[in-house]
Amino acid sequence: MASMHSPSHLGKILKGLYLDGADLTVTQAAGALGISRKTLSQIINGHAGISAPMALLLAQAFPTTTPQLWLNLQLQYDLW
Repeated sequence: MASMHSPSHLGKILKGLYLDGADLTVTQAAGALGISRKTLSQIINGHAGISAPMALLLAQAFPTTTPQLWLNLQLQYDLW
């Protein structure tokens, strides 16, 4: 049986690909999403997951993504 590797928490993906990629600070991104900096920081640092409403916000903020992408990343992490 092949061993499975731990999937990255989607907060790490969000920060690395989308915030850093767009040269956005956590504060700027939180403001654009209409959420508190603390909430976004908790997600980025792996202390909170992504809900369906948050997935919708992220997909609106980052149009190359979909709510399904964010929820699938969360589901993969949760199932692991």
